[in-house]
Amino acid sequence: MVTNRGLSSSAVLLLLHLAFLFRHGVPLSSPSSSRAADTIADGQPLYGGQSLVSKRGKFKLGFFQPDKSSQHWYVGIQYNQISAHDVVWVANREAPITDLYSSQLSISKDGNMVILDRRGGNKSPTIIWSTNAITTNIASVPATVGVILDTGNLVLAEASNTSTVLWQSFDHFSDTWLPGGKLGRNKRTGEVDRLVPWKGSNDPSPSMFSLELDPRGTSQYLLNWNGSEQYWSSGNWSAAGHIFAGVPEMTAADASHGFPYTFNYVDAGDASYFAYGVDDDAIVAHFRMDVAGQIKFLMWVAGGGSGGNGGDGEWQLFWSQPKAHCDVHALCGPSGLCTDSALPFCSCPRGFRQRRPLEWQRGDYTSGCARNAGLRRCGGRGVNGDGKQDRFYAMANVKLPSDGQSVVAAGGGADCELACLGSCSCTAYAYNGSCWVWHGDFVNLRDMSGIGEATVGTIWIRLAVSEFTGAGEVHRRRILVVVGVVVAAAIIIAVVSIIATRRSWRTIKASRRVVEGSFLVAFTYRDLQLVTNNFSVKLGAGAFGSVFKGSLRADPAPAAPVVAVKKLEGDLQGEKQFRAEVSTLGTVQHVNLIRLLGFCSEGTRRLLVYEHMPNGSLDKHLFGASSTSSSHRVVLSWDTRYQLALGIARGLEYLHEKCRDCVIHCVIKPENILLDGTFSPKVADFGLAKLMGRDFSRVLTTMRGTVGYLAPEWIAGTAITAKADVFSYGMVLFELVSGRRNAEQRPDGTVDFFPATAAGLLFGGGGDLAGAVDSRIGGDADMDEVERAFKVACWCVQDDENARPSMGTVVQVLEGLMDLNVPPIPTSFKMLANPSKYVDFFTCLPST
Repeated sequence: MVTNRGLSSSAVLLLLHLAFLFRHGVPLSSPSSSRAADTIADGQPLYGGQSLVSKRGKFKLGFFQPDKSSQHWYVGIQYNQISAHDVVWVANREAPITDLYSSQLSISKDGNMVILDRRGGNKSPTIIWSTNAITTNIASVPATVGVILDTGNLVLAEASNTSTVLWQSFDHFSDTWLPGGKLGRNKRTGEVDRLVPWKGSNDPSPSMFSLELDPRGTSQYLLNWNGSEQYWSSGNWSAAGHIFAGVPEMTAADASHGFPYTFNYVDAGDASYFAYGVDDDAIVAHFRMDVAGQIKFLMWVAGGGSGGNGGDGEWQLFWSQPKAHCDVHALCGPSGLCTDSALPFCSCPRGFRQRRPLEWQRGDYTSGCARNAGLRRCGGRGVNGDGKQDRFYAMANVKLPSDGQSVVAAGGGADCELACLGSCSCTAYAYNGSCWVWHGDFVNLRDMSGIGEATVGTIWIRLAVSEFTGAGEVHRRRILVVVGVVVAAAIIIAVVSIIATRRSWRTIKASRRVVEGSFLVAFTYRDLQLVTNNFSVKLGAGAFGSVFKGSLRADPAPAAPVVAVKKLEGDLQGEKQFRAEVSTLGTVQHVNLIRLLGFCSEGTRRLLVYEHMPNGSLDKHLFGASSTSSSHRVVLSWDTRYQLALGIARGLEYLHEKCRDCVIHCVIKPENILLDGTFSPKVADFGLAKLMGRDFSRVLTTMRGTVGYLAPEWIAGTAITAKADVFSYGMVLFELVSGRRNAEQRPDGTVDFFPATAAGLLFGGGGDLAGAVDSRIGGDADMDEVERAFKVACWCVQDDENARPSMGTVVQVLEGLMDLNVPPIPTSFKMLANPSKYVDFFTCLPST
């Protein structure tokens, strides 16, 4: 009896495919029965939906979709034995296939390898890509075949002798440089090989970035934008030192070091090139140009078993250039702002928005930023009939954009501003003793806050008047005002302010109002000027603003509650942080969460008022920051550290499990743990926090935070859960026990990754756990608690988020109410536990 079970979707697709092939007269023979699994030949093409696999299964050639939501297909080479299945080469980068089952990769009558596509249902196929290796008379062309090799190289060779290669993909790189390939220059023709990254994470078409050997004939590699704008150089090759001058991390690779790679530069005959190989066949590694314009060296670290070819695992970054993302030319596109200390690195200045938000979400920022409102830049001095004049917004502490033009401004900054207003195309100016103006979109604007380089300056960006709040706002005083008048006015204002301050303390309490539905007080900006003595005592600064000390005093009371007032900056990001802080802390209270007392929102001004934490942040006491005076640095006892660990965990447990909505903090690190007068911890800085309803398990958010504390799933760009905070907590717990940063560079240039060391001790690596505790404690630590803390930390930083405990479980374990088994060593720890094997070639510390 036959039972009708119905057809699966894959079976339906197969039948449709067969019907299409039959309709167009394509033979329906089985590929496996008519040709080798790694070869295509004349009359034996590779159809859409099929693939070739190299002899030992390392690579496969076939049709793929970079974005499942689109209808675009490409022919490319992928890894076959690792779970990532990364694409390492694409044939038709600029000519995607729109119908999978109407296409094929075949050998043409002239012997070339071609991609045929019957676009629009035409019976006559169109060649959309060809090797173009054979241009001679068809009658004299030998029979050819296409073969995918275990090196990842696709070759077109003579059928009778496949060692006679007529064309190979290794001579036509996409974005990936595999071992065995040569990246060089033809000295006779001047032609150079290039690595060109994808335009976007889901768009294989070539971008503006490239890596190439210097076409001028030197032995250095260059990173270029648009083929001409150089933004990094390897320096010339030194045959004696076996290194590039600009890559000091590079060391000699010879058998005596047990190093599994061979690197060599060749300059002979008509060619110059750099080549590298891998001695250990089990290692999977490559160079790749990524969409952000960096060249990276990556190694696959298996999640289980032995050898680099384990199925599950992840790519580990060993080296990249430029090391600072913002050194990449035009990384953030036209009018974009790059900030090295932020994630993502790109944002839009005030008055601008993301030009293509979907591309930004995928990590491609090269489209840049567009203005929110057009400029009224013609008609005399910028006035356009209605009397409204474009205005300038000052952005300080920036590295000025490229392509500025020098103009004469004899009268100083005022004349420089007028010179910009008087030009129809001028969009910004800067004055540093000389006048510089920019026309149209500016590129390479870089936020240098906190870096303190000599090249830091202020740029005045021209914006439409609508970008400034309120028609009644007093216009910024003109720079042309005589210096004596400005000084006199300043003196008068100061005197009046002193008199007004004495009278106004009595009115602060009357001017505040409690906001319904929260614990917050709405302050006026005038209130907070008085509270902080006009922002005179600065406690610190962060990515989005500065913090000032103040006191909520009211005459005649002698005692004054001390507060910390954060004055937010950064325009759009500052606004986002303000809203996140108020919406999160305005409705919650916990002994281990910083208390938000109030806020101010007037025009463009955004300020937050917190309880003051006299002992500062945890990092100052753990790492002995030089900016902290010795009188404020305290060596934390083991009991204090353990209570800190427990308090932080309780605060996160409250956020994750006991609030109406789950709150994901997103930036747990020692800098965001504040200590009160009794050294009790308070989780602070909720500017990036995300609220997640109890009916939802994940939230998709743009990656922002500090590298070194970010969970793997966040870095990978997938939606996150509260387990991202658990990972960060685990990394902080390692630092709390050791009193040192998790990653530090040794004198020999290798990386000392403390969590790997701690895990080795925990798993019986032949050491004493007491040696992993901060030496400043003098051995005075409860070793049962130390072991418990290390177990918790190792469980928290598991690669699989499902293996990490909840913060509620962490609290119970630290309280001694539960016990944990010895956790497995995270995959990343296995790699980092042996720096001598993996970091001999390149060393790159995570940024903090």
